[in-house]
Amino acid sequence: MASGNKLFGKRIKELREKKRYTQEKLAEVLGLDYQTISRIETGYYFTSYDNLEKLATALDVEVKDLFQTKHLEEDSEITTQIIKILENASSEEKRLIFKVITSILR
Repeated sequence: MASGNKLFGKRIKELREKKRYTQEKLAEVLGLDYQTISRIETGYYFTSYDNLEKLATALDVEVKDLFQTKHLEEDSEITTQIIKILENASSEEKRLIFKVITSILR
């Protein structure tokens, strides 16, 4: 399971992209440095309560919505399970899995 900061960062990135903002644009709206946004999104840095309110306003959500990460946790768990399957698969099974995945995603 991903750490709280990483999940929070993924959520901010998700909401930012939904709003079609670049990190630079969001930083400009918030009056922050774009590197701060990058650090938040990677989970390296958390932010102050004042900035949480600004983030929520800029992203058109309530502060509580910034912390809705359950769907991200589930994605993370699915990825972990897929990796475990691949680690235990034979070379032939990995080739077959690769073919199936590439045919689905085309």
